[in-house]
Amino acid sequence: MKITRRRFISTTIAGATGIALNRSLLANKIVKYTVPDPFELVNLGTTGIKVSLISAGTGAHGGNRQSNMTRLGKEKFEFLLNYALERGVRFFDCADTYGTHPYITNAFKSVPRDKYVLSSKIWLHEGGIPEKERPNADVVVNRFLKELNTDYIDLILLHCLTSPDWPEKFEKQMEILAKLKEKGIIRAHGVSVHSLDAMKACLNNPWVDTVHARINAYGTAMDNKDPEKVAEVVKKLHDEGKGIIGMKLIGNGAFKNEPEKIDKSIKYVMGLGAVDTLAVGFEQPGEIDDFAKRLEHALKI
Repeated sequence: MKITRRRFISTTIAGATGIALNRSLLANKIVKYTVPDPFELVNLGTTGIKVSLISAGTGAHGGNRQSNMTRLGKEKFEFLLNYALERGVRFFDCADTYGTHPYITNAFKSVPRDKYVLSSKIWLHEGGIPEKERPNADVVVNRFLKELNTDYIDLILLHCLTSPDWPEKFEKQMEILAKLKEKGIIRAHGVSVHSLDAMKACLNNPWVDTVHARINAYGTAMDNKDPEKVAEVVKKLHDEGKGIIGMKLIGNGAFKNEPEKIDKSIKYVMGLGAVDTLAVGFEQPGEIDDFAKRLEHALKI
């Protein structure tokens, strides 16, 4: 029997009343770190998933199954992935549009699956990937499982949401992902948002486990030029127990060669007390080392 959105949401809310209460009790109003370790394992909201404070994005300037990382070539990109893992990164962020699944699979083929956390994103819009068809989420996730050579994926997201009505528009896909979560095929589901209205639609939505939010100190490549307007919503989402993955902290690479701006963004984002992990699109091993030093310094202040 097809579940209408109203019934789906109301049933979810009814079933999640206790969860929501637990979230309000369990979720830290301010993210706290036990030691100034840039690779500390932290809770991703109340998903039960632990991720490293620094996480590795794999889609810098990505689209049509390419990114700056894939353009490095197989040898360099896989070396970078293994270097990140050796340094302490335990969360790797992928997407169908990035084309990075095969690189992850090959780089980590000898690594126990429970030693790293994977997220990937489903693209439901026009363009972005070569195919015109947009199969349902279960079909796409099944393909992801094969591409990643894994029995489960930690986190699956609806990618690049911009409209405030995305919960109505993608109701069917949300229902499918909820069922995959019940079966243990995925551990959590969420969204990657690219507008403030789409982010606000995550508020009071029990389906949303995690949110990829663009956040930095300057409003660059963000959902609003005023960082405080974005931060206000991010804090509310975190208070609801949703895992917050901060992205575009370096302004989509705009501050790459401006260390003072990187430092200010790190301090700003960490100071919000509402971002669980920082997803950065590292392209060289030295960038990981540099960012880790800057974050460690910020944690000590």
